[in-house]
Amino acid sequence: MRTPARLSTLAGALATTLTLAALGATSAQAVTKTYVALGDSYSAGVGSGGSTDSTCYRSPYGYAPLIAKQRGLTLSYRACSGATTADVTTKQLGALTSGTSYVSMTIGGNDVGFANTITECAKPAWASDCAGSISAGRTILTTSMPGRYAALFSAIAGRATTARVAIGGYPHIFQGEDCNLATFFSPQDEQGINSATDDLDTLISTKARAAGFTYVDPRAAFTGHAVCDTPEWINGLSYPIVDSYHPNKAGNVGYATLFSPALTGSTYTAVRAAATASSGSYASGPTLRAQADRVLAMGLTAPATQRRARAAGVDPAEVTRLMAALHSSDTRTVGDALVRLHALDRHATAVLAARS
Repeated sequence: MRTPARLSTLAGALATTLTLAALGATSAQAVTKTYVALGDSYSAGVGSGGSTDSTCYRSPYGYAPLIAKQRGLTLSYRACSGATTADVTTKQLGALTSGTSYVSMTIGGNDVGFANTITECAKPAWASDCAGSISAGRTILTTSMPGRYAALFSAIAGRATTARVAIGGYPHIFQGEDCNLATFFSPQDEQGINSATDDLDTLISTKARAAGFTYVDPRAAFTGHAVCDTPEWINGLSYPIVDSYHPNKAGNVGYATLFSPALTGSTYTAVRAAATASSGSYASGPTLRAQADRVLAMGLTAPATQRRARAAGVDPAEVTRLMAALHSSDTRTVGDALVRLHALDRHATAVLAARS
């Protein structure tokens, strides 16, 4: 028969055990979950300002740090401006472990030559091979990207074995409007770029879901917020140039509202201060002088380009005169020359469209 003293000792030991178990459970619950943000410039917050380094950008206003801060997550910010699928594999996947809780990523735009296409399509119609650039990107998309995505997503799944993974697509950056004097995107150019974006997003969605990941589609959320829209979530031609055609602060808040529930199951709520800061573009519009210099860099007076101008119904001599006017120190002269070049571009676009 147990003595009262022994019963007291056993009771005390049991109480201690239960207390330690409770403390352990509390401690386990308090462990911060880890979030690894992989990807390219759209995941590094390019366009939102606050770049933390000259190579990868990694803005604190990017969607990943916004989510991590609100949800109390430990963030490993590996996304890098200019990254391709190969770069993610060789330079970013080392952050993933079996203990990683969440992974997000946008990737593929650089593989298919997004920046080159934007640069080409920004030229006047007679100087641009926008359709050819888009076609080259589509070739990469159909021949190489399925395998690249499959390999990359398999590698992520193999490393982050217990993580919830969300892969994002890309929004339409245009919706029928170009309000920048130094760019010459036609409605046909914009439609072509958006159509190619749709094809890229379809592939991303298919491959992400096949890997067991969640796909995040930004296109509907960004409708009405493209370049030149009000409010604009995507920068048009901007200064610094790297911020051009990327989501601004408001756009990254938009991405956060899409990624947060996909990753954590919780809604991202923009706090008042952040919402105010994010209401417009971070990047400033380039000065008229900077815009003139960008047009001068397009080489519109080169002999081959002049021949293409004549073939498109544009007088090469007038192009030469307008390009000379862009060197002027008189603001009105420069502005008038840019406006006239836009008029010539519209004429050439109509002539070339009629022949196709």
